Amino acid sequence: MQRAAILALTAKGRGVRTVARLVGASRNAVRRVLAEGKAVPDPVEREVQARPHLERIATLFTTCQGNLVRVREVLADEGIEIAYSTLTRFCREHGIGVVAKVPVGRYDFEPGEEMQHDTSPHRVVIAGQERLLQCASLVLCHSRMIFAQTYPRWTRFWCKVFLTEALRAFGGAARRCMLDNSHVILASGSGKGAVMSPEMEAFARRFGFRFEAHAVGHAERSGRVERPFDYIENNFYPGRTFADVGDLNAQFRAWCDQKNGTVKRHLRAAPVTLFAHERTVLAPLPEWVPTVEEIHTRVVDSEGYVTLHTNRYSVPVALIAREVDVHESATTVRVFDPSRRVAERSEPVAEHPRLEDGLQGRATRPEHQDGRRWRHGQHQPPMLEQERVLRAASMVIATWLDALRARGQHNARVVRAMHQLWMDFPAEPLERAVARATEHGLMDTARIESIVLRELAGTYFRLDPAALNPDGGDDDE
Repeated sequence: MQRAAILALTAKGRGVRTVARLVGASRNAVRRVLAEGKAVPDPVEREVQARPHLERIATLFTTCQGNLVRVREVLADEGIEIAYSTLTRFCREHGIGVVAKVPVGRYDFEPGEEMQHDTSPHRVVIAGQERLLQCASLVLCHSRMIFAQTYPRWTRFWCKVFLTEALRAFGGAARRCMLDNSHVILASGSGKGAVMSPEMEAFARRFGFRFEAHAVGHAERSGRVERPFDYIENNFYPGRTFADVGDLNAQFRAWCDQKNGTVKRHLRAAPVTLFAHERTVLAPLPEWVPTVEEIHTRVVDSEGYVTLHTNRYSVPVALIAREVDVHESATTVRVFDPSRRVAERSEPVAEHPRLEDGLQGRATRPEHQDGRRWRHGQHQPPMLEQERVLRAASMVIATWLDALRARGQHNARVVRAMHQLWMDFPAEPLERAVARATEHGLMDTARIESIVLRELAGTYFRLDPAALNPDGGDDDE
C-alpha cells in the first residue's frame, strides 16, 4: 500500500522530500521504490539450509517418532547444524508430520432423529463450601431443547434417574441417543464397536430409543450437548447461591426453561418454538413410567440402623441382626423384611426421605426409638418398664429414682436391681431403707439390701445382725 502511494504521488509530480513526508518513509526508501518501479516487491528466495537433507529429515522424523528435538540432535551428530525453529518451519512447509486439516462440516438433524447426552464435572459453591458435582445434560438436536441437572455422584442409577426426568420433561424420546463413550452406559468398547450395558439397553427399549457412541476423538459429533457446558459454567453458577443440591437443581430447571424460551440467533427462533413441531414426532412415553429404584441387601446393626451410601436409616428394633432389603429411589429409602408373610412383604417396615449420599447422616423415626439405649444429647434417658412399675408402686422409691437421675447416674442395672428388691422384700421395710438411703445420698442397691436385711433379722428369718455387716461400719454414712 505504501509503495503504491509513493509511485502515485511521484506520477503527480511530487518531489522525493515531499513524498517521503506524506507517506512517513525515509527519502532513501522512496528512492529505492522509484528505482524498482513496482507496487509489489519481488518475493525473496531464501537459501534453505535444510533443503538438501529433505529425505534424511523425513526418515528421522519416523525413526524418532515425531520428536523434532531428537531429529535435530541426530542431525547435529551427523554434522548438520540446523536451528530448531528452521527445522520446524521446514517440516511444516514440506508436510512432514503435518496432518491435513479437514473441515468437519455441519450436522443437520431432522425432528425426532437424535438427542445427545453427556456429563461434565463442575466445581460449585453450595452453602459456602466448594464441591465437585457432575452436571448431566440431554439436548434434542433439532430444536436444541436442553434439560440439565447436577448430582454428587454419577452411576447407572443416577443416569436412569436423570434420563427419566429429562424424557418426562420432553414428553418423549428421539430415535437415537448419541453418547461420548460414557463408561456408565457402555459395558465395553467404543464408537461403532461399543457394547451397551444390558441394563441400559433395557432402559432405552422401554422409552423407544437406542444408545449409540461416536468414535473416540470426535467430540464435534456430540457438539450439541458439549457446547452448553461452558455456557452453563459461565452463565448459570456465577452470582447465584445454593442451599443444597436440591435447591441448585430447582434453580437449574427454571434456568433451562428460561433459556429454552429465548430466541437463538443461529436458529432464528426459540428452541421451545421448534420443539412444538418436534414433540409430535418423538417416541411417546410408556403408559406407565416406573420409579427408578435400586435394591440392596443389608444387615441391621446393633443399634437398629441400616447403612446406605454412608448414611444410616432406622428400622424397628425387632429386626436387629437380620437381613433386610433396602429400596433406594431418588427421593426415598424404603426397607422391606423378606421374612414376613407373602401378603405383608409389599409393605415397607420403614420409610425415610433420602439423605444426600456421602453426608454420613442419620435418619431416625420416633416409633423406632422404643427400647433404644439413651444417646448423648437427649435431655433424659428413656424410662425402663421396671422404673415405671416402681414409680407407680411407691412415692418413696420414686423420690430415690429422681435423685438417681439428678446425679446423672442413671443405669439400667441399678434400676433393675431396685425392682428386684421390690419383688423380694416387704414394702414397708424396703421403703424405710430407701428413705434413709435417699436422705444420705446412697445409690448402692447392695448396701440398701443390707439395711433391709438387718432390719428384718429375727423378724422373718433367724439371722445374725453382725453377719450382715462384717466391717462393723455404719450403712447410714
